[in-house]
Amino acid sequence: MTVSPRPTFPGRSGDGTAPGRSAPGPTCHPGGGSPPPSCLALHRSGELLRRERALWDLLRACRLCPRRCGADRLAGQRGECRVAAGLRVYSVGPGFGEERVLVGRGGSGAVIFSGCNLMCCFCRTGEVSHRAYGRPVSPAGLAGAMLGLQRRGCHNVRLVTAAPQLPAVVSALRLAVEQGLRLPVVYDSGGYESLEVLELLDGVVDVYVPDFKFQDGATADSCCRGARDYPETAAAAIKAMHRQVGDLVLDARGVAVRGLLVRHLVLPHNLAGTERFVRWVARELSPWTAVSLVGTFRPHHRAREHPGLARPLGAREWEQAQRWAGEAGLRKLVT
Repeated sequence: MTVSPRPTFPGRSGDGTAPGRSAPGPTCHPGGGSPPPSCLALHRSGELLRRERALWDLLRACRLCPRRCGADRLAGQRGECRVAAGLRVYSVGPGFGEERVLVGRGGSGAVIFSGCNLMCCFCRTGEVSHRAYGRPVSPAGLAGAMLGLQRRGCHNVRLVTAAPQLPAVVSALRLAVEQGLRLPVVYDSGGYESLEVLELLDGVVDVYVPDFKFQDGATADSCCRGARDYPETAAAAIKAMHRQVGDLVLDARGVAVRGLLVRHLVLPHNLAGTERFVRWVARELSPWTAVSLVGTFRPHHRAREHPGLARPLGAREWEQAQRWAGEAGLRKLVT
């Protein structure tokens, strides 16, 4: 079974990328071509299957994400993410609304999963993240959909908000690799990730694209259903991602094949802590870390219930965010 394509998914943070200053492009892959996906070597050695089994074990008293809700999802219980153990997918298809280093000319092969471990109050797609709207799919069906993305000329398989369903996702990925999938795997997340799980993804994921949404725990607590530990948790997770894959590497087409790209949605009244974010990247990662500042905030879903999020981002606020990035010394702002 394959999942029928739907219109391009706009993303959790915005419906495209905001204008920004383009710095010199990220590193190019030696030789100009695309390397094989990292998970191919893991599959050939049998390690991918071991990782898959370890992920399934985490579902018995669920600790797939930092909420560690303890639901026995193998017995059918739903976690705080609103999903049980099986796959639930909203859409699969080429996406063209993300950063150019992901989209290229053929599009990013977006697999949009239902449910979310953050549930931001300003999410553009509340029916997907908050209500887990989507359809059930088997690992074999998802593997077929991934291969379909490859046949359609997509540059990667981009797993969007996959954390709550990772065991079945890796099962599907293994099946797809067995049948000839050779696209890089992009892990597109809200940044709220478990270090234990990230260790199991080392060598499975080629490109990490985490959000770093908030620098203040109280803001995260009120916007994301009690995720007060978000700032320190996301910081540790993004550092681990950077250790695994390094800075962003492009192929001869200018498409990312490995590395880290950090997204940050600029919020009104600087609620996201943008100045602190850009300084953190420069200090804790590198001035050469690829960063995507997103300036498309609109008060979607239940944002108007939160003080400070009842209006769109202003032009002066966006300009200030860009100045902060320049003052912090960031060299790779991508759009």
